[in-house]
Amino acid sequence: MTLFLNLVTTLCIGLMIGTEFAVSVFINPILEKLDDRTRLIAIRLFAARLGAAMPVWYALGLVLLLAETILLRHQPRFVLLALAVGIWVAVIILTLLFLVPINNRLARLGSDAVPAQALKEHAAWDSMHRVRVAALMTAMVLFLVAIHV
Repeated sequence: MTLFLNLVTTLCIGLMIGTEFAVSVFINPILEKLDDRTRLIAIRLFAARLGAAMPVWYALGLVLLLAETILLRHQPRFVLLALAVGIWVAVIILTLLFLVPINNRLARLGSDAVPAQALKEHAAWDSMHRVRVAALMTAMVLFLVAIHV
């Protein structure tokens, strides 16, 4: 059971963090090369698609990390898992407070959107997103160390 849970948790959070990393390192830099109108269309499409999928993925990752933590609550590696869960929860809270509102506005962009303002919001989102990716990677490292100790 533990091996199966480890595999499922690793796949779930690893793929999610990989997706978030790809947005930051590959997708957004490519979008910056597009003209403003085309870029805003692409931003709107990505915001809508990822905005629909990521909440479920984040919640599933949290549930799996909690299951791992509960399962190993009487072992020394519990502390590492508890830290990973704490970081994950903090990321979710900060995402809900700061990134989701911006993402929702970007997903609703219309043809009448002011490019300068929308692109400024996207730049702010991207900066916060990079911090989020670093925090998620930290949580994953703690999780991986905990299951391999």
